[in-house]
Amino acid sequence: MTSSRAEHDTVAYTIENRVAWVKFNRPEKRNCMSPALNRRMGEVLDELEFHPDVGVLVLTGEGESWSAGMDLKEYFRDTEAQGLAGTRKAQRESYGWWRRLRWYQKPTIAMVNGWCFGGGYGPLFACDLAFAADEAKFALSEINWGILPGGGATKVAVDLLSMRDAMYHAMTGELIDGKKAAEWKMVNESVPLAGLRARVEEVAGVLLKKNPVALKATKDAVRRVKEMTYDNAEDYLIRAQEAANSFDNEGRKEGIRQFIDEKSFKPGIGTYDLAKQKHTA
Repeated sequence: MTSSRAEHDTVAYTIENRVAWVKFNRPEKRNCMSPALNRRMGEVLDELEFHPDVGVLVLTGEGESWSAGMDLKEYFRDTEAQGLAGTRKAQRESYGWWRRLRWYQKPTIAMVNGWCFGGGYGPLFACDLAFAADEAKFALSEINWGILPGGGATKVAVDLLSMRDAMYHAMTGELIDGKKAAEWKMVNESVPLAGLRARVEEVAGVLLKKNPVALKATKDAVRRVKEMTYDNAEDYLIRAQEAANSFDNEGRKEGIRQFIDEKSFKPGIGTYDLAKQKHTA
């Protein structure tokens, strides 16, 4: 049985310059996800979602791995030994925080510093943006030990990759590196490991300059409209814009004021100055 203290330590985070750096923290297990880690991750997301000092969340791994997926012993042996009730509980704990991350209040970035396998594709897809080290290794390894890529991993591959690449990736179980992951559009970019954090910090800095209400509405819109018809998406986006304006119309007004009256910025080139915006409770 995992102690509560050990469970607490399965996820670590620091807050620096309004960025929360959240780490899978089981480096001795290549940061594979256990029931304890999944429970702790839910708590960490609670702690950070409305934290006043956090504007962006970065998810990465301690040591040389991002996450090697699900802990095979704890999930596919120990949990299954508890019967269907144990399996369903474990599924709720893992899929639950991945789902929360997809619709998180703050922008999220996956910083894939090393191994990313199987179940790790759930949180990878859940993050809004993803950057990988050239040296990182990705694989849907389930086929190599006799199962299909479950837990949403097959859906992730089909959504992010072309059908042919997704089929090859899932059927062969072969490793690909960060460069190939970027070529296949599994991640936004791949850079040498030595420059990975600097690149993520740069992107986080860009996001921190944006209006947070508009960011939340935008990230939700991109995910929602993907599976809508054009007419349904058009209607949804009109309503979403109206809702965002009613919640934070001062932001919209300030951006227009700085563009039209001050002529202090151009929307196609930069971002309006948030510091000048009047914030209302």
